[in-house]
Amino acid sequence: MAEQRLKFDEFDVTARIDKVSDSIASLVFAHGAGAGMHHGTLEEITGRCNESKISVLRFNFPYMEARKNRTDSQAVATLAIKAALELAQEKLSGPYFLGGHSFGGRMASHAVVDHDLDVSGLVFCSFPLHTPKKPGVARAEHMDAITVPMLFLSGTRDGMAQRDLMEGVVTRLNAELHWLDTADHGYKVLKRTRQRTDDVFSEMVGYITTFVSESS
Repeated sequence: MAEQRLKFDEFDVTARIDKVSDSIASLVFAHGAGAGMHHGTLEEITGRCNESKISVLRFNFPYMEARKNRTDSQAVATLAIKAALELAQEKLSGPYFLGGHSFGGRMASHAVVDHDLDVSGLVFCSFPLHTPKKPGVARAEHMDAITVPMLFLSGTRDGMAQRDLMEGVVTRLNAELHWLDTADHGYKVLKRTRQRTDDVFSEMVGYITTFVSESS
């Protein structure tokens, strides 16, 4: 499906729907802080999801559309996600899931809380639990208010997801966590020491597909 405009408040940004005719679910997936909806990571995740019969809606946050370096405020970012979900509900079949890479996933979690969004689950790819040099769990404090199933996918070398802190948060939230073998925050892997024979995106989408099927 061709790209289209996503309009909300005074904003007008690019969105793209990759629809699967016999989809099992639809995923609204937000990009990270440093790259937009056409970044290779999002293209790869979208393609693998489509292969697994999951339709995907991607979009640019306003700051990325305007080619600004500073991310949008939480208020603007969550409104963008709300609008994207509404577009997905208009154009795609359910059940509907929200998620994103890094910043996009974190804003998706806020959007569910701030706007009481009705979704079947949340998918967090490289959730940025903390900055690399300041480990902590403050960024997950609001997530106790989320009642739908949550899936966290983090690389074993992700500097923004210290293992003991992430596992503690996931246990507290009664969520699901899978560690991506030798992957860093951007999904680069160590080929010589990686135990899995598939690539990291197949690994990720395998977990996503199972999660979507079990949460629908």
